[in-house]
Amino acid sequence: MATAPTFQPFRLALVQLGNIGASKDDNLRHAKDMLVKAASPEDGVKPNLIVLPECFNSPYGHQFFPEYAETIGFVTNQPYDVSKSKSQSVKLISETAKQLSTWILGGSIPEKDETDGKVYNTAIVFNPKGDLVTIHRKVHLFDIDIPGKITFKESTTLSAGNTLTHFDTEFARIGVGICYDVRFPEMAMIAARRGCAAMIYPGAFNLTTGPLHWELLQRARAVDNQIYVAMCSPARDMNALYHAWGHSTVMNPMGQVVATTEEQESIVYADLDPSLTTTTRAGIPVTTQRRFDVYGDVSEDSQRA
Repeated sequence: MATAPTFQPFRLALVQLGNIGASKDDNLRHAKDMLVKAASPEDGVKPNLIVLPECFNSPYGHQFFPEYAETIGFVTNQPYDVSKSKSQSVKLISETAKQLSTWILGGSIPEKDETDGKVYNTAIVFNPKGDLVTIHRKVHLFDIDIPGKITFKESTTLSAGNTLTHFDTEFARIGVGICYDVRFPEMAMIAARRGCAAMIYPGAFNLTTGPLHWELLQRARAVDNQIYVAMCSPARDMNALYHAWGHSTVMNPMGQVVATTEEQESIVYADLDPSLTTTTRAGIPVTTQRRFDVYGDVSEDSQRA
């Protein structure tokens, strides 16, 4: 594996997108408007990386995924021509990344694979030139049943991805997961050991799991691995079938909240500082004290996207 880029200070923006309705065209136009807004904060310091939430181009729900699914056709380590893409969302986010000259992690969209007809929940990542550099298919599907609270089964219409994902920028290596992926600590452990400065999870927790675990899981992943962790949610819409928790948040390597918001549409900014990672790991040196002679290193046998 290539050596990770040296972690340099960078600004992260999370777009807690609202007004996600039935019209994909309207959803995409609004997403672009908010990306443009995020690129011009009041303090004038442009973010290096802007993140959209999970399922930003469609309503959230397994019944919607097949209808809104788009064909991307991305193959790792092969050239990808955005101009020939069949994906409306890929083309729009690519154009916006190029226009803004910034990295964009396009939350996630429903993706249909032409080779097998399966539908995935897929994150799309673009560099400042508008190139699609990688995708991440949600590895762990959100199949839960909390009696009297919520039942949701993504596997009704979605298939699970089978690779782990990170991407290299000029300022850091970034790991990617989607929502329910955050509950599985192995993903963040592997990312950290492979040099990721941060794990970013577009996500859409609900009003049951959000108050219980949204912040707790981010703090756990950050403290365990001494990395930055961010989760970007859609805004809450009580008229929608699925009620997102909101509260998009950035956590530092000490498990402290760097920036957050409430449930309404908003933009969260955070400046990620490599010196804090360095001092955290020096003061509490778990990264050098692990006992792989007693237990295994999960990063040794895992796959890489």
